Amino acid sequence: MKLSLSVRVAESPKRKDITDIPIEHLAPLAKAAGFQALSMRASVVSINSSPDRIMAVRQLLKRENLDVSMVTGDIPLAANNANATDAIRNISPYLNLAEALDCRLVRIMTHQESDIILVQEAADIAAKRGITLAHMTHWGTLIETVDDALRVVGEVKRQNFGIVYEAANTMVCSEIFDPKALRLLVPYLVNVMFQNVHKSPNSPIGFLTNRFGHVGLRYVPLADEAELSATAMIATLKESSYNGWVTVHQPLRDSQTVKEAILEAASLFQPLIR
Repeated sequence: MKLSLSVRVAESPKRKDITDIPIEHLAPLAKAAGFQALSMRASVVSINSSPDRIMAVRQLLKRENLDVSMVTGDIPLAANNANATDAIRNISPYLNLAEALDCRLVRIMTHQESDIILVQEAADIAAKRGITLAHMTHWGTLIETVDDALRVVGEVKRQNFGIVYEAANTMVCSEIFDPKALRLLVPYLVNVMFQNVHKSPNSPIGFLTNRFGHVGLRYVPLADEAELSATAMIATLKESSYNGWVTVHQPLRDSQTVKEAILEAASLFQPLIR
């Protein structure tokens, strides 16, 4: 397995359009902490960024010897708002951004059954450019649970379409972590992401799920195993011979600096990955 850090580490839970520090400071911190790649989001660079900006980010990452594990090309994808499915309706700008960053994995989103055919068409376009489309297990989409993911993979039927497993999202949608279920999903995984949350009905932070409506939550330390266990997840992936990206995807907690968040992620996940 390869260890990646999402630039979400520099975002607050409520803001997905800006980072607390610039990528010029974030990338060296990630490299120094031992990460091999950054998962790029629109808070840093997007399909709307200028070619000069995109090139500057690529050159920075090249200097730091950091790969780009995945590209989330616009704010709607990150926020999962009404425009989150724009990518599957016009995939080319997202592929262009990925290629410019030397990345082979592009995140997409679905909201309704009719989106399946759009995913198929987008995947066919991406396949000609050697790029894989990735759909996260995510609240408010066609893929809220592992069973949902297996169903959608079976319907899309494209070799360059895969799943990003994110345990917090499946837990929010009332699916307790199940090693057996994750093993079933491993053949279709193109990335694994981890953030740690507790359900918290009175929290101002929450997700609008298809299954249960609004679910409140709060972010907790990555090593907290009360509701989610990074240790159990990585152990299952190792047993299943998964050898792809593992990406820490947690935003800043209250009063936490970006450097503290990066070191927290590295101290937990590096020993687990080794």
